[in-house]
Amino acid sequence: MAASSSRVMLGPLVAAIDQGTSSTRFLVFNAKTAELLSHHQVEINQSFPKEGWVEEDPKEILQSVYECMERTCEKLTQLNIDISNIKAIGVTNQRETTLVWDKETGEPLYNAIVWLDLRTQSTAERLINKTPGRNKNHLKHKTGLPISTYFSAVKLRWLMDNVDEVAEAVLTHRAMFGTVDSWLIWCLTGGKSGGVHCTDVTNASRTMLFNIHTLDWDPELCKYFDIPMEILPKVRSSSEIYGLMKSGSLSGIPISGCLGDQSAALVGQMCFQEGQAKNTYGTGCFLLRNTGAKPVMSDHGLLTTVAYKLGRDKPACYALEGSVAIAGAVVRWLKDNLGIIQTSTELEKLAASVGTSYGCYFVPAFSGLYAPYWEPSARGIICGLTQFTNKSHLAFAALEAVCFQTREILDAMNQDSGIPLTQLQVDGGMTSNRLLMQLQADILCIPVVKPSMPETTALGAAMAAGAAEGVSVWSLRPEDLSEVTSEKFEPQINPEVPLSANQMGWRIAVECCGNHAGCVP
Repeated sequence: MAASSSRVMLGPLVAAIDQGTSSTRFLVFNAKTAELLSHHQVEINQSFPKEGWVEEDPKEILQSVYECMERTCEKLTQLNIDISNIKAIGVTNQRETTLVWDKETGEPLYNAIVWLDLRTQSTAERLINKTPGRNKNHLKHKTGLPISTYFSAVKLRWLMDNVDEVAEAVLTHRAMFGTVDSWLIWCLTGGKSGGVHCTDVTNASRTMLFNIHTLDWDPELCKYFDIPMEILPKVRSSSEIYGLMKSGSLSGIPISGCLGDQSAALVGQMCFQEGQAKNTYGTGCFLLRNTGAKPVMSDHGLLTTVAYKLGRDKPACYALEGSVAIAGAVVRWLKDNLGIIQTSTELEKLAASVGTSYGCYFVPAFSGLYAPYWEPSARGIICGLTQFTNKSHLAFAALEAVCFQTREILDAMNQDSGIPLTQLQVDGGMTSNRLLMQLQADILCIPVVKPSMPETTALGAAMAAGAAEGVSVWSLRPEDLSEVTSEKFEPQINPEVPLSANQMGWRIAVECCGNHAGCVP
């Protein structure tokens, strides 16, 4: 009883909405110690109406947020923690996922088109064809991004061209566009009754409509995509009060932090210094390296993105990013599509039982290949099969695929920066797989460092919310940041050994899954 009574005196708390591709979570942290006090998670359904299409229901996403909030508040009350101590809420989200809704009715005009959706391949090709020299990097000097199915402007263009309700709402000035953060903040702050239509610089930088130098929507980019600027949300910093919660147990609490999930993880991993990097293993895999106050353009297939801007008057910080579309999603595929496992923990046991892929390679290019190739027409491939190959070897090959893809991005990042990374900080759901973490250290030939508190994405959003002007319950000064306990996986192979036959086999497999190699008709 004494323990629970003492917990009432925790001081200020900060909450975070973590709306990811496969689930929504609401988490509450102690602003002084960064301790996670309670959380609740709800899975999100994905629908696949056609091959390559991936959609989610915007109303289900919103409802999952409310459910997670209320369940977490109940859990805190059971722990004898006063929810009135929650001083701010941060939002972090799957980034390029695109929504359009009616500002008068508050109703979504179509399902959310998820970031890894491929329906916009012909739209992207049409946009590339109208550039001088058919150059997919034509807009990179402003956006930091290649023209690709991945980014929101291409999805928005598809919606305007193919969904009558969206086209009509745009014409009648009722349409609102946003990524998931914008949809949630607008709904939570009142929706059609005065909701705040905004986004932050990190999410805006993934749309292809945002100039990463001026830090605002770019009229020329909007004209290029033929998208009216009036439907876009107002761009704000990642740490300021956007509005107040209008309903539920946390009504009246400010929403004061907003970061795309990968930027939030960079903040949560305390990668505030130039050269620090983290890799998040979620549905996809995302390696970000802090490049400081100036955007660095990649010559090796990486993206240039806004890392964070922690306050209206604070400078923006940039990052180089390598994006892999399929990481944890490969586990879901092995479970749901092939049925060779029932749970994700089973994958680790299967792979560990053989300790090798036995020459089998699995390139899960279900949504084409992202960094460093940017080949949307690539398709997944499993090769190197023999009569001896079984599901355990396939499980091991699936884990190796995540590690090999990360290695390719790290190599590109080292080439772009000229300074090799000496260790990699990791987070995300897949990091609970110890075999994967050791494999990753071995394949990268550098230590892999995993924090003992894995919820770094939510932590980053909470830090931004708690540090906002007008809230100021979380100090981001280096000397005030909590010491993070972590586990280090050291490579167990000799780094002097040249590129192994294993990695050469992976590269050949990658070539075979893209039509640029002539292997796919």
